[in-house]
Amino acid sequence: MPDPVPDPSRERETRKHGDRLLVSLARGPRAPLAVVAAASLASSAAVLVLPAVLASAVDEALTGREPRTATVCLILVLALTACAEIAGMLAGAAATASATSSLRVRLTAHLLSLDIAETRRSPTGELVNRLVGNTATAGRVPVTLVGIATGLVTSVGGVVALFVIDWRVGLTFVAGAPAAVALIRVFVERVSDLYDDYQGAQGRLAARLTDALAGIRTVRASGSADREITRILAPLPELSGSGHALWRAQARSVWKIALLLPLIEVAVLGAAGLGVADGRLEPGQLLAAAGYTALGLSFVDQTDALMALAHSRSAARRICEVLGLPVPSAGTRPPPEGPGALSFRGVTVVRENTAPVEDVDLEVPAGSLTAVVGRSGAGKSTLALLAGRLTDPDRGEVLLDGRPLREIDPDALRAAVAYAFERPVLLGGDLAEAVSYGLPAVDREAVREAARAAHVDDVIGRLPEGYGTPADAAPLSGGELQRLGLARALVRRARLTVLDDATSGLDTATEAQVTRTLLEGMRGRTRLVVAHRVATAARADLVVWMEDGRIRARGTHRGLWRDPDYRALFAAAGEASPQDQEDPCPARP
Repeated sequence: MPDPVPDPSRERETRKHGDRLLVSLARGPRAPLAVVAAASLASSAAVLVLPAVLASAVDEALTGREPRTATVCLILVLALTACAEIAGMLAGAAATASATSSLRVRLTAHLLSLDIAETRRSPTGELVNRLVGNTATAGRVPVTLVGIATGLVTSVGGVVALFVIDWRVGLTFVAGAPAAVALIRVFVERVSDLYDDYQGAQGRLAARLTDALAGIRTVRASGSADREITRILAPLPELSGSGHALWRAQARSVWKIALLLPLIEVAVLGAAGLGVADGRLEPGQLLAAAGYTALGLSFVDQTDALMALAHSRSAARRICEVLGLPVPSAGTRPPPEGPGALSFRGVTVVRENTAPVEDVDLEVPAGSLTAVVGRSGAGKSTLALLAGRLTDPDRGEVLLDGRPLREIDPDALRAAVAYAFERPVLLGGDLAEAVSYGLPAVDREAVREAARAAHVDDVIGRLPEGYGTPADAAPLSGGELQRLGLARALVRRARLTVLDDATSGLDTATEAQVTRTLLEGMRGRTRLVVAHRVATAARADLVVWMEDGRIRARGTHRGLWRDPDYRALFAAAGEASPQDQEDPCPARP
């Protein structure tokens, strides 16, 4: 996801949303968190009792008594501590897994609900980094917060115990503690900003690597691996700089804290030692004061937890940047009864200061085969995406049988509009599931019928496992994949079928067979076909000629062929020669 221009108000808002997200996670898995909290409190109580038990044992030994009671208490305290820590670890792992899982489900659902144009603007590697890495970091927050809370309870308990031993000892501790608190606060604030920079650079590196892997054939064929390595690793100096800055910030704070804590401990022990010398305190209480001083300073041990919290806040902000992307509003109405008439009324789409589709008014007759032609970048694919609401117009309206697509329930719309794409991706367990993807109730015979109509049944039949071949391991060519994608559209038997250059990889003979299916096998259903070949346009009921996002002309192929610019569209692709231009159109069946 490209980094936006810094906007202080937007960054503050994102921070707020990130903190709210972490709070919502902390309210999540209550049962395991309750176990974690109970185990942590039990461990904290045991730790607070331990110095008193040791002091009692020392006093009994110095007075010549057998320290049996103190020994038994010590064993029980240690056993309780061990059991509490084991229970806390197990419950903590369950709570973290649950929080991470719920966050990933929420983020995945949001990503799949985005406008197609929005997902295209977000590099895949960056999204994967946020979905996998950042969610795992944020998912640890509930357990981290419980740990911080119980750590503070332990620290406060240690300070109270010092006052119980002797108020002078307690005041000595309190006099030195604020300096340590100030050091930790400055450190955590600094680290939080550095984590943002580090994770941003990490995400950009992941995005570049994913892009390179997606185009690995081009990289290998062009011999540009060295150049790609340089491009992929371009964010590495920034990543290294942020990492070193983290280490420097930690080093500057650690030596200050390491110098301050012994001074506080020495001061407290000095005050307690004076109390022993004056007879106010027993020797065992001096030992207890040492133990409770360490417990009182245990808030310093929360530095790691606070660093983890800062890391999680940074991760949560990155997740909220994705969750903040607008999701198209879902309609609630069913599509009206109708034959599949499609209307574009004043439709304009704006993408990054350009308009791939601008002021388009178009009526696609019900039951017709309409071909959309034009040069690359003319807006054909955007028009195809608009037809089934895979993207929304910025202005204007798209209607199916007179009802705006925005008003139609998404599930009902998916049943009414089917798609086939230039580069289909096979989703599902095996090839049968890939063809019936999204239609679990479709039986195997319907799948085979659609495959036969797309002229790919014989290809699947030659595979050792046939329709049971794993979709991600099927050895299929680009044209065979396109035919499977077409079968996936045909099996839906939708009132409107949109083919976005879905036959470009087919040879001439196979394309003729597929075209016959479009003409005869789908007669009565509306077909919107993005076409680059003259044969498809020649057999269409209506041809829409797009140029620079607008409709330049519409009509029959025979009528448009009189325009030399129209003929040049196909001549440039080798679809027609000057000798063919007199009468290129065979009789339509």
